[in-house]
Amino acid sequence: MDHGILDIYLPIAGINFNILILLAIGFSVGVLGGFFGVGGAWVVTPALNIFGFNMAYAIGTDLAHIFGKSIVASRKHGKMGNVDVKLGLLSIVGSVIGVEVGARNVMWLTAKGVAGPVVRYAYMVLLFGLGIYMLYDYFTKDKRLARQRAIEMERGPAAPAKKKWNLPPMVTFPVSGVTVSLWTVMVVFFFTGWLSGFLGVGGGFIRMPALIYLIGCPTAIAVGTDLFSVVFTGAYGCFTYALKARVEIIAAIIMLCGASVGAQIGVAAVKYIHGYGIRLLFAIMIILAGVSVTMKQMNMTTVAAYCVMGAALAMCLVIVVLMIRGFKQEKTQKRQKSEASLKQA
Repeated sequence: MDHGILDIYLPIAGINFNILILLAIGFSVGVLGGFFGVGGAWVVTPALNIFGFNMAYAIGTDLAHIFGKSIVASRKHGKMGNVDVKLGLLSIVGSVIGVEVGARNVMWLTAKGVAGPVVRYAYMVLLFGLGIYMLYDYFTKDKRLARQRAIEMERGPAAPAKKKWNLPPMVTFPVSGVTVSLWTVMVVFFFTGWLSGFLGVGGGFIRMPALIYLIGCPTAIAVGTDLFSVVFTGAYGCFTYALKARVEIIAAIIMLCGASVGAQIGVAAVKYIHGYGIRLLFAIMIILAGVSVTMKQMNMTTVAAYCVMGAALAMCLVIVVLMIRGFKQEKTQKRQKSEASLKQA
């Protein structure tokens, strides 16, 4: 069988794979992960599976890649003050238990020969469900804000909303500025840990919205804290899948080379694109990822491959363009302030 000049043999997975595809996957996920605060596996695992990896190998390899990439991105977010370390450390307990349960579920499904379809259907439900909810949240935000202002004008400023579930013990996170039930935190991180082990993801595409909507973190802190948490879930996920001989380390290293560059761009972009802008782009991206997984399940493999990579690279381009525009606006504002201060002097 003939192979392209850029194909390399991956001995653990036992397949030949194009090195440029691995670099492109790594770079795009680096940008998306650094920007959205997720491991990006909601793109990587389906992409590896679509381009030829067995599902268990796709999951294990992606967890190895997630671990390395998240270290780079979370470190930069930490310097920007976007990481709630207390919340991130508390996530380890629930996440690690969830990862192990999820990994064992996948091994059981693999033995039954149904891991691929089951995992893809789970991806479809989660990606479409979360994406549609976040789009709804984005497009109804103005109505909610107007309703809240009308109530405040009629009754006066409303007291801060209390969390519905106040089951003790309550935990305060000063960096995020929230006080929530410890059980809420544990359930969120156990479930996202299970997703990490079952879907081969850092769990971020669920954890980042959960930090915002369930725990109450500001968007920028949710992004940084999620990446910090992904470091631990990715590390344990990589470890447990490596013990099961399902990690193609060569592919993970190549993707990490691309991701290390992309992550720097993604993290820098957070400074210039805020709050709901991040949420809208995130919702669009995960819906497109869901479309690609659906196509794979319908045996439209080639179209699915172009869809997932095209969507990822297009979103990277949008993020870079918005970052450059934001940088130019900031530079203009600084120059105008400087000129104004000189005139006053």
